[in-house]
Amino acid sequence: MIWNENIECMDRGNLRKIQSIRLKKIVTHVYQNTPFYRKKMQELGITPDDIESIDDIVKLPFTTKLDLRDNYPFGMCAVPMSQIVRIHASSGTTGKPTVVGYTRKDLSTWTECLARCFYAYGADNSDIFQVAYGYGLFTGGLGAHYGAEHIGASVIPMSSGNTEKQITLMHDFGASVLCCTPSYALYIADAIQDSGIPREEFRLKAGAFGAEPWTESMRKEIEEKLGIKAYDIYGLSEIAGPGVGYECECQSGTHLCEDHFFPEIVDPQTLQPVEPGQTGELVFTHLTKEGMPLLRYRTKDLTALHYDTCACGRTLVRMDRILGRSDDMLIIRGVNVFPTQIESVILELPEFEPHYMLTVDRVNNTDVMELKVEVRADCYSDEINKMLALKKKLTTRLQSVLGLGVDVKLVEPRTIERSMGKAKRVIDNRKLI
Repeated sequence: MIWNENIECMDRGNLRKIQSIRLKKIVTHVYQNTPFYRKKMQELGITPDDIESIDDIVKLPFTTKLDLRDNYPFGMCAVPMSQIVRIHASSGTTGKPTVVGYTRKDLSTWTECLARCFYAYGADNSDIFQVAYGYGLFTGGLGAHYGAEHIGASVIPMSSGNTEKQITLMHDFGASVLCCTPSYALYIADAIQDSGIPREEFRLKAGAFGAEPWTESMRKEIEEKLGIKAYDIYGLSEIAGPGVGYECECQSGTHLCEDHFFPEIVDPQTLQPVEPGQTGELVFTHLTKEGMPLLRYRTKDLTALHYDTCACGRTLVRMDRILGRSDDMLIIRGVNVFPTQIESVILELPEFEPHYMLTVDRVNNTDVMELKVEVRADCYSDEINKMLALKKKLTTRLQSVLGLGVDVKLVEPRTIERSMGKAKRVIDNRKLI
């Protein structure tokens, strides 16, 4: 099923009944089959009999990425390995990766959730998907691939990189939907411009972009450069991969597939639930997963949830754009700074490209920030006064938004290294001292 109206538009009271039944079942499943959770629950003095409805979820223990690493590789599995048909792992830069196992039913559930996403973007079996997420242990490539095939679309399994060939096949094969990170979408847009092929010759109409935080300004930039409708797709390996959440045509928040992945928002310091609409850390509990179900998994993503019915008719909860990650937040001289704030400022000023690198350091026991940002080709000048005026404009705006001074360095177009996967925008040298 592609348009799952029964679930996506279900009365919230009935949805909570389904969530309650599934929660009790999954808690029993992990209690009986995952020693880690059985021990955690026994330490809290609870058993599956204490879980009677979805409201009882607050009684359950939290799970962190460290728990997954401590039980590497398959200690969190709740079924025998003979039932695990797919293994993915997160692309962590330090330590061992977090491993995720899927049963055949888990893959079917994940695929159906992605089909919901693509249907919401207006895609169907007449479309050709170019999947430029990475294939392999990363969930993006295969996740989008299976979801597109499920709606009957044709799939070009390009993976990321080899941008010249990306553009050639996108043009020659008539790709209509692009799946990749938003930063790579901008890279592709610039490459198309450099290729000399008129944009009008491409058939792209929509994009499914995720795997990294991005802003409304960046969305407008992508839509303008590629001539498409840019949609957010949300996911994380530990929960399923892309398809945990998706935007509809209204683009007024990301609908979460809460019949499979129950979301909570908690205060990242106290771990207590916050009121609907308030920002906090997103937490997920699997309701239907067989292979490696997680209870109250702390994503570190900061956002808010809204439970009113969307204008599209869907009643599934809507999530605000991810503000950032609680562990990515920079504390500069006592002030909380998110890279997305800096990106928003850069993109609201037409003189700059959406490519930057922020370096944080400590000089004489004081935190300092240096921001390198590309100036658009038609705005870059050899005249010092013009560049100084441009630097002052950006510096002043950053000071207003962040409440902190930033040492701005203006650089020529195409001089900051591009990313074909998740973009690296911040270097914090304080951690090395």
